[in-house]
Amino acid sequence: MNRFPGNNPKHLPGGGGPPMVPDRPVEVMQPAYYQPAYDDAASGGGLLEYWRLAIRNRWTLATAGVLGALLGFLYTVPQTPIYQASTTVEVQGLNENFLNMGNYSPTTPGYSYDPSYDITTQIKLMESGAVKKRAMDRLLKQGGAPYAYPVGRFEAWKQALGLGQAEAVTKETAVAAAAGSLTIKASGTTRIVEVLCDSPDPRLAADFANAIVAEFIEESLDARWRTTEKTGEYLTRQLQDLKIKLEKSEDELQQYASAVGLQLTASDSKDGGKENVAEERFRALQSELLKAQAERMAAQSKYEMANASPAEALPQVLDDATLREYQSKLVDLKRQLAELNTTLMPANPKVQRVQAQIEEIEGALRREQSNVVRRLGNDYQSALRREQLLLAETNVQSRLVSVQAAKSVHYNILKREVDTNRSMYESMLQKVKEAGIASAMRASTYRVVDAAQAPSAPYRPRPGRMAFFGLLGGLVLGFGFVILRERADRTLQQPGDLTLYLNLPELGVIPSGKTAVTERLAGRGAAALLPGKGGEADKLELVTWKRKPSLIAESFRATLTSILLSGQNGERPRVIALTSAGPSEGKTTAASNLAIALAETNRRVLLVDADMRRPRLHAVFDLANDEGLSTLLQAKDPLKGRSLPASVRQTEVPGLFLLTSGPPSGNASNLMYSPRLSELIELFREQFDTVLVDTPPMLHLADARLLARYCDTVILVVRAGKTSRDMALAARQRFLEDGTPILGTILVDWSPGRNGVGYGSKYYDGNSKYYGKKG
Repeated sequence: MNRFPGNNPKHLPGGGGPPMVPDRPVEVMQPAYYQPAYDDAASGGGLLEYWRLAIRNRWTLATAGVLGALLGFLYTVPQTPIYQASTTVEVQGLNENFLNMGNYSPTTPGYSYDPSYDITTQIKLMESGAVKKRAMDRLLKQGGAPYAYPVGRFEAWKQALGLGQAEAVTKETAVAAAAGSLTIKASGTTRIVEVLCDSPDPRLAADFANAIVAEFIEESLDARWRTTEKTGEYLTRQLQDLKIKLEKSEDELQQYASAVGLQLTASDSKDGGKENVAEERFRALQSELLKAQAERMAAQSKYEMANASPAEALPQVLDDATLREYQSKLVDLKRQLAELNTTLMPANPKVQRVQAQIEEIEGALRREQSNVVRRLGNDYQSALRREQLLLAETNVQSRLVSVQAAKSVHYNILKREVDTNRSMYESMLQKVKEAGIASAMRASTYRVVDAAQAPSAPYRPRPGRMAFFGLLGGLVLGFGFVILRERADRTLQQPGDLTLYLNLPELGVIPSGKTAVTERLAGRGAAALLPGKGGEADKLELVTWKRKPSLIAESFRATLTSILLSGQNGERPRVIALTSAGPSEGKTTAASNLAIALAETNRRVLLVDADMRRPRLHAVFDLANDEGLSTLLQAKDPLKGRSLPASVRQTEVPGLFLLTSGPPSGNASNLMYSPRLSELIELFREQFDTVLVDTPPMLHLADARLLARYCDTVILVVRAGKTSRDMALAARQRFLEDGTPILGTILVDWSPGRNGVGYGSKYYDGNSKYYGKKG
């Protein structure tokens, strides 16, 4: 069974018509060791990509974490130790059924407590300024030992170094600072309120927390005994009468407004009523008119000053940067003129040139001053015109307000009556509520659960905690920086990226010839590893032949092994095209070294230089390029028998033959449509075990795509640190759309010491030690 139907002549176009790209079945090669099919969705690695990113930049992350932890620790060093005291208070429920005279208890058991009781309101009352003031007065009046208010560590260091003396803290200041640090919060969904107070003195923190609770309980008891039950009943009856009166007055107001057709705004005015549209517009116009008059007077003042004063004395002229620059240049030129006049005659060209410059700048200065005066006049005319228009519109609106004045008089009378009734009703309603609460709650609804005790250790600062948070922050910022840096560089960098982003098998990885690993390998003095110095020995294209035991040569041989084992059922590709997404990505180097490695396995190998625009293989193997692929495709004579053309020449490598590109041709892409191309490929298939075709870059040139249709498969060469993901994905997509099978990818010019992780750098470091030993 032929796995490569595209290379069979019966699938290629024939006859006398114009040659076209062959229409062949689409077959994507799947090597035996690589089973998944292509999947465009596999464009990212998810958590695996981020993990590899973190490992690759582990030292950057470690440095960021250490710096963050150090900054977090240093942040706590100058801080003064702060102690926190806490006390807990239970807020009990009120007796809502206070009209039942048989129940005299102002509180209810816990199981009947209303869940909707507003704990937040009680917290706000406890945080009120009145309660804080009473607590502060209580502590200032009581006797006992004075509170200690230690200075901060920063101030203590200043005193120790003699840089200044800390100011003594009075008792009033210490108590006020404790009041400012007061924090009251609810404990979850319970009826427990926690009161917290911070202070450098632990005893002051505990005393102030207890004082706040005591004063709040006392204040709540005083407020609940201000009214009586009879007052509440009386206010309730009065409230009903006011409600009826308010509803009646509001109905009369609405009926009158509808009858006379007054236009009112939807929003309320300052006094609570509806705003008249005409009056509101008249007030707005008056306000704008006053502003316009002020602007006009300011502009008029500037304009009259400009007319009455010299232009150079105006503030606008003096403050203008351009005019100041002209003045500076003029002064400098006059100084130069004075210096020239002392040694030269007035008719001297230098004197006349400086004099001309002075006259030019003076003219420009006068023009700029005139422009400033003209601009002031324009501003004055604009302000005057705006004032006139606003005055005219205000007069029109004034007449309209006068027309509606008579209607508004009666409306305002009705509105004031509604406002009075509403104010009395709201005031009465509030008093009814206060009277009902006071008559029901005869005892305190607050109970101290745990009184505050002086803490034995400070709770702030916490060096360990801040260092931990600094560590986390440093790691987060460091990882963000790493991600930003990686996202800015979208090139393929290391082994595994090709499989991850392209979902194609990675046939091999070729380390860079300039990496630290190969430099260390050369420095060991192993002559067998690097036998040649200078000349052809330095050609990377011939490293597999010139430096056979080198690490790079072994990498090409390992890549060749992947290619040879890629077949199924004993078959393997025989005609292979090597291409890249863009230029200078290492496809020629890969093609020549793979061809040398194949020839070393006792196979007849043909290397075809199909890059007819920038050929290089003839220079690599030191052969003439007077004839080659271009001459074979342009020839009109049919191929003679099945013998090799004369342009196929033996290289210095046994078993390796080279077909150069031939003389340059201006229609290189058109040559790819020649019917002789299929005949040549078929002839080469018969005469050689393997044919490697070095093609031009495929994204911007059609040569590689056309040649690939006649080959068994394609290998995509990717250069580490240069080929971007987008270019590689575009190249893969073009081949998939063409139906061209892709055998896999080769990563070249990879630097293990720069970005190697996983098997990369450690693997090549180990191999360098192995190859560095003398046999």
